[in-house]
Amino acid sequence: MKKANKMMQKRVAGPKKLSREQLILEHAPLIKYIAHRIALRVPPHIEVQDLIDAGVVGLIDAIEKYDPSKDVKFKTYAEFRIRGAIFDELRSLDWVPRSVRKMINKLEEAYITLEQQLGRPATDEEVAEEMDLGMEDFYQVLRQASGVCLMSIDQTLNTDDSKKTILEFTEDVHEQNPCEQFAASEMKELVAKAINNLPEKERMVISLYYYEELTMKEIGKVLHLTESRVSQIHTKAILRLRGRLKGLKGEEVTCAC
Repeated sequence: MKKANKMMQKRVAGPKKLSREQLILEHAPLIKYIAHRIALRVPPHIEVQDLIDAGVVGLIDAIEKYDPSKDVKFKTYAEFRIRGAIFDELRSLDWVPRSVRKMINKLEEAYITLEQQLGRPATDEEVAEEMDLGMEDFYQVLRQASGVCLMSIDQTLNTDDSKKTILEFTEDVHEQNPCEQFAASEMKELVAKAINNLPEKERMVISLYYYEELTMKEIGKVLHLTESRVSQIHTKAILRLRGRLKGLKGEEVTCAC
């Protein structure tokens, strides 16, 4: 929290001090809400207060960069910056064991390979066979992966000149030039297509989780499934999405300018 406080004191100084402080106080509940929602998806040893502190930094960044002439609500803009700052904090913690990351990469590759061969979503049995795993071991790998698959929009994509996340491609086209707006629009279409091609139950979980913002437990009640089963479905959906989007090249999401 000291880091956030120092940054706050540095950035809120000046003639707009009061309005900025009011914005911070007004949106403090939003930071806590987002931090607690994300905390539900990470291991218990990750302190939610650390996520809140990161969210404060994101809010301050939003206050500094927000342009009211861009026809974007401040709350919407702030949400993106808060989430982005929290994900940056999680990445810096690097809390996922290398062995688990390696296994997740193998899972993604298995989904890519099979779905290219089959022309349809691969079944659990097909993926397990591709990885030379028994079904019990396959589901164990999925359980390990569940804590890592935070958000489909946090997937990093390679472009010609930089690395961006899906979130960064889609967050605020009003700040982008026409070329970037075209790329963002194309990326949205690619993401929408990837989601629409998911198996029905996976697509429903993604919709309820990211768009309706229900928890795994709440989704379980809606779909009459256990929380662990919902988590498993969510993990498979994210692995499919990450696999499908991972191979995107710059020319597919950029234009010549």
